[in-house]
Order: sequence, then C-alpha cells, then structure tokens
Amino acid sequence: MTLVPHIEGVLSADEVVQTAERIVALQLDTGMIPWFPGGHCDPWNHVETAMALDVAGFHGSAERAYEWLVDIQLPDGSWWNYYLPDGSVEEAKLDTNVCAYIATGVWHHWLCTWDRGFVDHLWPTVQRSLDWVLSMRRPDGTVLWARTADETPWDYALLTGSSSIAHALRCGAKLAELCNEPRPDWADAATMMARMVATRPEAFEPKDRWAMDWYYPVLTGCLVGDAAKARLVDGWPVFAMEGKGIRCVSDEPWVTASETAEASIAHAVVGDIATATDLLAWTRPHRIDDGSYLTGIVYPTLETFPPHETSAYTDAAVILAADAITGASPASGIFVPRSTD
Repeated sequence: MTLVPHIEGVLSADEVVQTAERIVALQLDTGMIPWFPGGHCDPWNHVETAMALDVAGFHGSAERAYEWLVDIQLPDGSWWNYYLPDGSVEEAKLDTNVCAYIATGVWHHWLCTWDRGFVDHLWPTVQRSLDWVLSMRRPDGTVLWARTADETPWDYALLTGSSSIAHALRCGAKLAELCNEPRPDWADAATMMARMVATRPEAFEPKDRWAMDWYYPVLTGCLVGDAAKARLVDGWPVFAMEGKGIRCVSDEPWVTASETAEASIAHAVVGDIATATDLLAWTRPHRIDDGSYLTGIVYPTLETFPPHETSAYTDAAVILAADAITGASPASGIFVPRSTD
C-alpha cells in the first residue's frame, strides 16, 4: 500500500492523488506526458512527472512513461529536447541534463516499487544515456550543456544542469551496483562535477538571474552542510517574495509554483522543514479546482503567465516537494537524506 504525502493544512493526501490523476489524464497512449493538452514534452520534465506518479501510487502509468523513453531513445543514447504529441521532434537539440535525468527516475522507481525486473529492463537505456552524457565531458570534469543536430556543441557548462547531472550519475552508479555491473567511473565523475559546482562557480556560464542556479546545488547535494545553508540564506532576499513564492528570475515579479516547490525541496534537504513547508503552502494560489497548478502568477496584477497555463511538471514538483517534507514514500530520500537510508 502506498503512503501518500499528507501535510495538514497545506496539502492533503487526497489532493496529492487528485493532482496525480490530472497528470495521468494527460498521458498519451504512447506513454508520453505532455506539459498540457496538445503541448510538447521534454524528457527531463517527463521523468519528473513519472516520479510524481510513483509517489502517488500510479506505478503503471509511471512505467508507461519510462517505456516511452525506451522506445524513442536515439542510437547514441540521447533524446531530442522537445517532442510533440504526434511523435515528431519540435527541437533538434541534445541537452546533457535532459538526457541524464532518466537515471534519477529509474532509481526513484526502484525505491518505490522494488521491481527488479523493470530495473533490468531499463538498465541498458540508462547505461547508454549516461555514457552519452559523459561523452560531452570537458577536461575539468564539467559537461557541456548541449549540442545541435549537426553535432556542433555549445562551448560552456551550466551550473544547474551540472548539479542535476551529478545527482543523476550518483543514482546511475547505484543502479549499476544493483544490476551487478558496477560503474565507478560514473561515481567518480559525479564527485568531480559536484566539486566543481561547490568550489569553481566561475567554470559555469553565468546564469545568476535564474532561481534554479540558486537552489539546485543544494537540492542535488553538490553543496552540503553550512555551505548549503548559507547559499539558501544568501539567495532568499533575491528570489523569495514573502508569502507568495519564488521568482523564476530575480528581476521580474513572476512567481512559479515549480521553482517554489523545488526551493521547498532544497530547504528540506538542509533540514529546514519549517521553511520548506511554508514554501509549499505558498503554491496554494496556483492550485485550481481540478488539482492542477498554474505555471506562473505575476504580482501584484495576479495575471497568470503564460496566460491560464497549467503544466504537468509543475504538478509533479509540488508532489515531490510534499514527499520530501513528509518522507512518505520509500523514495523520498533520493533528495532528502533519511536516517533509514
């Protein structure tokens, strides 16, 4: 029996299930989960929605989501950046972070289901994806952000992307051990990448305007202890709108529920459950009656941006934040260290 996250006065278990049902309703017969009806899908956010479905107990739908990635993986182990519901490619770019995240998702699914057969089935897909990601590594241990269809690579690495990749590599290394095919090179690459994130921020393209660069090194465990706590404190006045949520970018009054929920996870990682809970509570104005979440709200006008848009990845981020705070699912420790892990 799945224990669904429940936070009294903030987000009930029934509401979590209702939100997950909205994600399931979006899922196509192929297994793809678009952002919204008729919208596109990228593999990173697709994995995030699958993770949320597992937290809410919709394991079959989560497996269909992963099967879609198996079916469309390119021969070199990568995926295109955006796909449309008819299966066509909307953006022919290959993003290393987008391609790495399946390792996090499959490890999360294992922790939720203990289905070794499914892990064995997905293992070749994970292995090809992470090996492709590391083929884009630079001598300093960072990974180039992306390349185009004609194989021309971008010439820089991203802090948020590299933080997420380091986390995915650690998850991949655990999967490799489980499958009795150890990949210490993945673990070593993750350690080197996390060290660069923690000590060499100048190695990454400056993206200080974006909230993700503030909290992602903490969310993914690249920054830990006092350094992680200090980073969250330092960025709070820049990105937090008290009582409303987290700005997507520092210079606009646009609060996004996904960034607010992810910042909630980051605060849970450092043990600040009170702030994590407050942040999740601040997503309530984004919730609409069917359980889905508006992507963004502009203050003080209360316009929605994009206009009237709800998004599956936003729904998923809220569910994962609730799980991080409560420790309800067996996979909650994938971000927040648990004493029983």
